[in-house]
Amino acid sequence: MTMAYSIMLAELLETIAVPDPKWLKQARSRLDILTKPPGSLGRLEDIATRMFAIRNGNISVSLNKAVYVFAADHGIVAEGVSAYPKEVTRQMVFNFLANGAAINVLANLHQADLTVVDVGVDADFEELPGLLQRKVRHGSRNMLYEAAMTEDELNSALQVGFEVAELAHEKKHTLIAIGEMGIGNTTAASVITAVLTEQPAAMVTGRGAGFDRNAKEKKIGIVNAVVRKHFALESTNSDPLEILRRVGGLEIAAMTGMVLGAAKYGIPVIIDGFISTAAAALACTMNPTVKGYLFAGHRSDEPGHRFLLEYIGLDPILDLDMRLGEGTGAVLAMPIVESALRLYKEMATFASAGISGAIT
Repeated sequence: MTMAYSIMLAELLETIAVPDPKWLKQARSRLDILTKPPGSLGRLEDIATRMFAIRNGNISVSLNKAVYVFAADHGIVAEGVSAYPKEVTRQMVFNFLANGAAINVLANLHQADLTVVDVGVDADFEELPGLLQRKVRHGSRNMLYEAAMTEDELNSALQVGFEVAELAHEKKHTLIAIGEMGIGNTTAASVITAVLTEQPAAMVTGRGAGFDRNAKEKKIGIVNAVVRKHFALESTNSDPLEILRRVGGLEIAAMTGMVLGAAKYGIPVIIDGFISTAAAALACTMNPTVKGYLFAGHRSDEPGHRFLLEYIGLDPILDLDMRLGEGTGAVLAMPIVESALRLYKEMATFASAGISGAIT
């Protein structure tokens, strides 16, 4: 079965425009006359150029940064694919809200507004500050035996992402990081990666939250089994929505919607590690134009992450052997992006500083 796009999704995909090349050209021209040898700031120059284009040449306003952490549980946890019980998803949501997690420390340090979005945690929460309750269902189904979501559930999870992107637009956020929390979600990301990149399970499946070698081999076997169950026929491999429905987590679907919605509103997004990059890869498969609004915060220690980055065509800003998730790597990259823009905006030109240019 090839699942039809919802009318809303189809309309959204049509509204995503490529950042105007004229801004890219203007940015490169300015960078070449700043008081430095051409290209000497390396990838900072590319980051500044892309940010200048995404913002349509308007970099006079300071960045208004935010990080959105999407949380959901996964039915596949019943197969022993994680070193931690599913209850940890709920417990970590409370930890985020109590300001006790790594993402809280980094978001506070780098002045990024933090919002936790419950898309599918297998628990009920009271109204709590900092928690956006958008639960679609209490965790995904066990993808080893059945599809993780129904079509309606998938559309609802995507809709959550669209709505959060609209909220970010209303709050005038100009740089977004996305992250996640969901015990078992590296298994879902591994299956997505294997299908999208056509790599064997052993190449794209890692330790996740922490495993010994024997347990990792079991996890690889489960990823293989899931791929065989849902994607034995080649015709099922090309539809990103069907991939999401069969094996994606609710938080992965919501992040996919968030990436698409942010691109619609022209908001640059820093994706985090393995899980959020799986969502971004699916979004780019739906509409390759989305890539123009994406930055890869870091390269995760999860082996499948590098295949996803290659699939999208993004180079990571940082490489710190991290595999925590939560949006931590994405928020760590924010000051790099901000530094690139400040250099572009505030450095003197050869002419304004009265400095002689290179001898030609």
